[in-house]
Amino acid sequence: MLAVVVAVFVLRPPRLDTPVREGARLLQAIGWAALLPQMLSTLGIVFTQAGVGTAVGTIIKAVLPDGSLFAAVVVYCLGMALFTVIMGNAFAAFPIMTAAIGWPVLVQGFDGNPAAIFAIGMLAGFCGTLVTPMAANFNLVPAALLEMRDKYGPIKAQLPTAGILLVVNMGVMYLVAF
Repeated sequence: MLAVVVAVFVLRPPRLDTPVREGARLLQAIGWAALLPQMLSTLGIVFTQAGVGTAVGTIIKAVLPDGSLFAAVVVYCLGMALFTVIMGNAFAAFPIMTAAIGWPVLVQGFDGNPAAIFAIGMLAGFCGTLVTPMAANFNLVPAALLEMRDKYGPIKAQLPTAGILLVVNMGVMYLVAF
């Protein structure tokens, strides 16, 4: 509410109800995709409750070299990005990858800082959001609103940035969280 008051004061719209009308217009333009993040985060919880995180953790621990912090960080960040691509939202991937490797390996095994690991892990997941059509509210809706010829245009444009940011997130986690 404070942000709306400040914005109205700074921008001085012709009518005071402009923020409300524009917010409603934007929500109508986005449509069903406005609910997608909430639904996908619920999907992540369902998958975790079904034991997907435990199963993924068992597989990862079997192939992860013992005592290799760097490999664990890479697997966690890459896993967050890949599960986000598959599920469409980092909030859906987070419970699975946290149950699989974030908590048992990085926090408990390597005594990492949970706040830093999970915040940077979410950022790694958001790299997956940049490159998946499953994130319709983030990638497909803007293409439709802008009437782009290529509905995958935003994804193609964001791919290099996502790759660079994923590598940077891995480096930051390795240097800061332990």
